[in-house]
Amino acid sequence: MQIEVVPLPGIGLRHTFTTEQGRQVGVVTHHAGGVRRLVHDDPTDPDRSCDLRLTRAEALALANLLGVLDVVQADAVG
Repeated sequence: MQIEVVPLPGIGLRHTFTTEQGRQVGVVTHHAGGVRRLVHDDPTDPDRSCDLRLTRAEALALANLLGVLDVVQADAVG
C-alpha cells in the first residue's frame, strides 16, 4: 500500500492512502498544537472531503482501537 505525503504550506502534512474500494483516507498533522485531522474524501466529488479533529490523546486512542499499538508493542518486545 502506498501512502502519499503532501505538504500543506502553513498547515502541516497530509498523509493519504487509497482503500481497495477506491476511497482516500488520511491524516492531516498540523505543525502547531499537535492537532490531527482524520480525513475522508468524497468519492463522488474530488473537491469535497470531511474531517474529524483529534487531539494527540484521541489519535492515540483511535490507533489503539485499530490495533496499531498492539503491532508496535509486539515488535518492541520481539
